[in-house]
Amino acid sequence: MQRLTLFLTGLLLHLTVQAEALPQFAVASSLQFVLPEIVIAFQRQTGFTPRITYGSSGNFRRQIAQGAPFELFLSADESYVAALVEEGFTLDSGQVYALGRVAAIVPKNSSIILTQDLSGLRSAIENGDLNHFAIANPDHAPYGRAARETLESIGLWEAIQPYLIKGENASQATQFAISGSSQGGIVPYALAISPAIASISEVMPIPQSRHQPIRQHKVLLIGAGDITRQFYDFISSPESRTIFARYGYELPSMTEY
Repeated sequence: MQRLTLFLTGLLLHLTVQAEALPQFAVASSLQFVLPEIVIAFQRQTGFTPRITYGSSGNFRRQIAQGAPFELFLSADESYVAALVEEGFTLDSGQVYALGRVAAIVPKNSSIILTQDLSGLRSAIENGDLNHFAIANPDHAPYGRAARETLESIGLWEAIQPYLIKGENASQATQFAISGSSQGGIVPYALAISPAIASISEVMPIPQSRHQPIRQHKVLLIGAGDITRQFYDFISSPESRTIFARYGYELPSMTEY
């Protein structure tokens, strides 16, 4: 019995140490549905399951500069990576891994009619039918910035100010848009078309011409280990590209990797 207890204690200690040794990745919240599928595929090949923290890219950029122990940054915007590269927090300049899109989203049976020109949203504002509308905070969330640019392009940014609810990140903004606390929102297309959200919502992709390109960038951080380097490469693999495409992302050509 004593030997069994010692064995189990040793095994538990080994598993605890192994878990603590797994690398931590900082990942834009717009990837919260697509990345788990990529992680599962990576785990099948390597046996490793990295630890993922989701959040806004702007907040991660600040945390990494302050010494947060991440080994990989999957940003929703290349400007945050460029800043870290310039400040010496990365191993190299990284690569664009996907091009994001935004979409307008409303709960099913909403009074707002979705069209690409968002005329239904304009009508709701003019008729006094809009109470709340959700976007991610454009100050540190790239998809929030794209939402702001979209609303500016159609002349609604000033008019919609009294009704805006700003999520801390793209994921929170999506939750606000469908939870009943708002009547809709502009969110990442990849989140909007996920089965759990699409089943209770109406979704309208927004033309990319209405905002600056959302060039999602990956980069290895100082101290990145072998597992992290393997995952970095795996993100650009054909298997991962297939998963990204299924969630509505456009992909850079293979020569850009």
